[in-house]
Amino acid sequence: MLKLDSVKVSYGAIEAVKGVSLEVRKGEVVTIIGANGAGKSTLLKSIVGLEPVKAGKVFIDGKDCTHVPSHKRVGLGVAMSPEGRGVFADQTVRENLMLGAYSRKNDPRATEEAIEREFKRFPRLRERQNQLSGTLSGGEQQMLAIARALMSEPRLLLLDEPSLGLAPLIIKDIFEAIRQLRHSGLTILLVEQMAKQALGVADRAYVLETGLITLEGSGKELLDDPKVKAAYLGAH
Repeated sequence: MLKLDSVKVSYGAIEAVKGVSLEVRKGEVVTIIGANGAGKSTLLKSIVGLEPVKAGKVFIDGKDCTHVPSHKRVGLGVAMSPEGRGVFADQTVRENLMLGAYSRKNDPRATEEAIEREFKRFPRLRERQNQLSGTLSGGEQQMLAIARALMSEPRLLLLDEPSLGLAPLIIKDIFEAIRQLRHSGLTILLVEQMAKQALGVADRAYVLETGLITLEGSGKELLDDPKVKAAYLGAH
């Protein structure tokens, strides 16, 4: 579904991603863990076309998409729920969802069906559908960000720090939603600092440190790895 081949991304003279190669197979949940500033969000942005790739290649479903514009990657079945949620604060919940379906704007019935599907997935959003998104709680905004990304019916969903700043009970709900999406057959690439939860839901995982992949394996292998335990799981 996704393959990165020696991808490099720079901000001026600073190389944030230094030659990352990874793959995500159809139906997998793959997690990337790493400290703040490791390059995780930059890597996701390069996959959806929001950051230009300085070197290397991005393949989606076997197609070289390295220089395909971001809006056309949505048409290829890729969507992202960004770090910080990025909801349109002055738009209602329903309007945010409709914006998520922009690529399918010529099919109003399909859009309404998709909204109903997301309301079933996140019942809280149905209750808040006419409320301005900027007035939602952090957890509700995260649900909205994920639901909005799903409105384009992606085959590959990128989730960037979905637990950031949320209470433990809400984090539990978010990870349960990720499990349900996985069971539906959706392919997911998850960037997350809650390493224990992220590795627990992952088929495979990568550790990104200062722009480089330093470890990879199954979620369970990395959960049991002494280096990962010491660095990311609070165990010594």
